[in-house]
This record gives sequence, C-alpha cells and structure tokens, in this order.
Amino acid sequence: MDAVAIVEALAEPAGRADPYPLYARARQLGPVARVWPDVVLVSGYDEVNRVLRDPAFGVVDGDVRPGAAEPASVRVLGSSVLRTNPPRHAAMRAPIASVFTPRRVRELEPAITATVDLLLDEIAAEFARDGWTDFMDRFAFRLPVNVICALLGVPEQDRYRFRGLVGELTALLEFMPGDLTAADLAAAELEDYFRRLAAERRNRPGADLVTALVGLTGTEPGLDEGELLGNLVLLLVAGFETTTNLLGNGLALLFRHPHVAAALRAGALPVADFVEEVLRFDAPVQMTSRLARSAGLSVGGFELPRGGEALLLIAAANRDPARHPDPDRFDPWRAEIAPLTFGAGPHYCLGAMLARREAALAFDRLLRRFPGLAPAPGREAVRNSRLLLRGYTDLPVRC
Repeated sequence: MDAVAIVEALAEPAGRADPYPLYARARQLGPVARVWPDVVLVSGYDEVNRVLRDPAFGVVDGDVRPGAAEPASVRVLGSSVLRTNPPRHAAMRAPIASVFTPRRVRELEPAITATVDLLLDEIAAEFARDGWTDFMDRFAFRLPVNVICALLGVPEQDRYRFRGLVGELTALLEFMPGDLTAADLAAAELEDYFRRLAAERRNRPGADLVTALVGLTGTEPGLDEGELLGNLVLLLVAGFETTTNLLGNGLALLFRHPHVAAALRAGALPVADFVEEVLRFDAPVQMTSRLARSAGLSVGGFELPRGGEALLLIAAANRDPARHPDPDRFDPWRAEIAPLTFGAGPHYCLGAMLARREAALAFDRLLRRFPGLAPAPGREAVRNSRLLLRGYTDLPVRC
C-alpha cells in the first residue's frame, strides 16, 4: 500500500476498528511518506516527537489556515489552547497549567481515592443484584468526569449529562470528521452551560477553576469571553475523554493478559509501569496533526509549503521498533516505556499527570477489590467507531 491508500483505509470502518496493521504498513514506507503535495504521513517515533516539539509547526487556527464562517464546534474549540498558536498560546495556557502541578495532583489523591471507592461500592451492589455491570458507564466514565468537574466547580447533579454531549463534540477532532451538525449542537449546549456557570461564579466565587479563569476574563493578558468558554469546554472534554478510554483499554488488556493482572495484585509490577504500557500499546489518542507555519520546512526530508500538513500517527510511533523493541508485544516490564500519547512540546497535554494518577489509583483498587473480575459471559465488548480517540463504548464485566 502507498501512503494515499493507507490514509484512505484509516478513514474506513475496518481501518478504524483495527488500525495497527495499517500503521505497520506506514512504517514500512519509512518514518515519513508523502501523501499529497501538501501532506505527509509521519509514523516514526523520532520524527513525530520532533514535529510536536518544533515551534515552526502549529495547530490549525485562523492565523495558519484562515477560512469562512466557522461552525459552532470549530469556533468553540478554536478559542481554546487546543487550537491556538504562539504567542497567544503561552499566555492562555499559563493560568490553566497552574492547576495541574505535581503538588496539586498529590493533593487531589485522597479525593480521587474516595471517588474510586464509592464507584467500586456501587459496582459491587450491581454485581450482587444483576451479576454484571458495564465498566465503561459505571466506572471508566464516572471517575474522571467527577474529578474534572470537581476541579471546575461543576455541581454534582450536572456531571453525568456530559458523556453524550462530549462524544458528539469530539467527532470534530476525528480524522475526516464529516457532518458536524451534532457536534455543533453539543458545542452550543456546552458553551451555554459554562456561560451560565461563569455568570454564577462572578456573583458567588468559589475555590474552583471556573472562578479562577473568570477572574482573568477581560484582564491583560487574560482571557476574552470566547477564550474563557472555549477553554472551559476543552477542560471538560480533555478531563475525562482520554482517561475514560485509558481505563477501558487497560482493563481489556488485563483480560487478555491475566499474568499482568496477577502481577499487579501481587505487587510484583508497579501500576504506573502498567499504565505507561497501556498508553503505548493501545493509545487512547491515536493521532494528531501539525501545519507548517512558514515556507521551507521539511519533515524527514519531505518539504512542506506554508500551511502544509503533517499527519502524526502517534500510535504508530509508539510501536516504532527503533524506540520500543518487539513493539507489538504488550510488556509492562520493558526497560523503557516512553509513549507519545499525551503529545510533546508546547501542546503537551495539561492533564497528563492527573490522568496517569487517576488510572494508577483506579487499577490498583479495582484489582484488589475484585480479584475475580472478568468479561461478562454472553455480553459483547464494543469499541467506539473512532480513530483519533480510541476506546470502548461498552465493556461488560462480572465478578
């Protein structure tokens, strides 16, 4: 297959269901391959890492790729750090980053642990009543959404409404997303929700991130109203979507590798190493892209025009044998595990440390609480239909 055929196959349902053979074929073409005159496909670890860290490459924004009137979903996320380039990006990112420091994550651990235990109590009751439960709905979604909503200051009664809305909005981020009608409606509803919550915090400030960001609105170099709402929506989306998929992908891998689960229960394998190998082996974020912000840039010897695009196959890079020997083997005992799943450089995921810690605490307590946890017989695990955000919609389990 040439690069064009690989890209086209990744857009098809079969390619999204199991993209890893296509990633292997991409690497066979070399770490970088030309797709079209203004697009290259990047699958090598070093090459993906370099582009992510190079400030000469940027994300899609109005400065790099100007266009006509934007759909609501594009406008909302386009006002956030996700789609903002320097110099504005650093000023916008700084106040948000202050919430996700190592010290703050450590301070959150008791609350995360309490939430994990509460959810495990609820799962135990469902096992006793029904004999099974859906891990994705009852745990993998609920844990991170509670954590990020507590940080934001979202009232508890509002939190579980977000899964469907975020699922619809993140279709925008997918490879060749298609119709954005549902994404636009979701963006408008989420934007309206945070507009009302921000107004409440202006009148009644709290010890939460919404209050902190509201305090920066209208200041210099603070946030304007659109940036405030865009970043609040992004924080909600990023705060649970990736972690939800990390938890589901990790549990599915434990079912396929019971010796790993046994080692975790026995304390013979650090849970943090297991989490890193899940991030490498079945990345919840599979790809991203960067645009050349000026003429004369090249990737792996392939020149791009200004505005030309580098499609970065993060999941393929994670399985580059030059970086991770025997890459198609799930092995949390590897000497070094260095996934690019959370990115690198200026747009490195703000919540990466929090996501890793949530997953580590969750798997440790889940496996100890339910040593007999297994797939529910007669019920099928269902993958989502996404490529970029890879995970499960349903993962039935029993104890």
